[in-house]
Amino acid sequence: MMPIWDDIKIKSEHVAKLAVGPKGYKETNFSDWEAILSEIITGNSFGVDRMDYLLRDSHHAGVAYGKFDHYRLIDTIRILPKEEDGSMEPVLGIEEGGLHSAEALLLARYFMFTQLYLHPVRRIYDIHLKDFLKEWMATSLPIVIEDYLNLTDNEILVNLFNAARNEKHKGYDPAKRIVNREHFKLLYRRNPKDLEINPDAARAIFEDACEKFGVENLRFDSYKQSGNGYEFPVLTEDKQIFSSLELSETLKNVPIVAMDYIFINPKYRNDAEKWKRQNTETIIELKEAKNHGTITI
Repeated sequence: MMPIWDDIKIKSEHVAKLAVGPKGYKETNFSDWEAILSEIITGNSFGVDRMDYLLRDSHHAGVAYGKFDHYRLIDTIRILPKEEDGSMEPVLGIEEGGLHSAEALLLARYFMFTQLYLHPVRRIYDIHLKDFLKEWMATSLPIVIEDYLNLTDNEILVNLFNAARNEKHKGYDPAKRIVNREHFKLLYRRNPKDLEINPDAARAIFEDACEKFGVENLRFDSYKQSGNGYEFPVLTEDKQIFSSLELSETLKNVPIVAMDYIFINPKYRNDAEKWKRQNTETIIELKEAKNHGTITI
């Protein structure tokens, strides 16, 4: 990309700074304005990338979870001081009158993740697609950069459909599951009761399920939010600055987005459901006791 940037008089270092920010690009110093510009684009609280993808994805997915009053939010965003590593740094904050709009933005993100981005059917199709691409690209991945850049969804879809019709193709199984909608089914999702007994309950159940039904018939998927953007400075009407968590009970109580899924080959789903009901509690208790060395095996 550097020749293109050079042609329009943009330095590649400036692009990297804005795209990554001070925490990710430690090889150079950031001016206050560079840090603010980066936060405007990619910030965890009020970055335009976040605002855009929530509104756009909500619209195209036909759901209302991602909508919020972005006009009011943008009108009330301000550059405010915040203590960072023992010193005061300028960051994006908000006027008190826009706090409800900020809450709506962050709640929209929470709902979009829990209801759309982390929906189990969407996640298992990602896994099947990855399984197919690993098999197909093991022999077909272009090594010349121009050929790689010319690779589009069209080529992938054509090869996906071809693989789904050819039982001898290494990617036949995941391709067939995508094309024929024969995806693995959800067997287990994390729940608070199991987590109280064993924080790694899903992994424990997955490992035992693999021994029972075969590793090729199961898939494990896990996600945990890193950085939520719930804390930012708020300028009150009397010109004082407080943390958003001091003024908003809503933001203090937004849960962390986290999920653990176990998927099973539909061929074994009924047997696996019965096995899960009979063994889940024993498995997670036994694995937790092993981890803490309270039993001898």
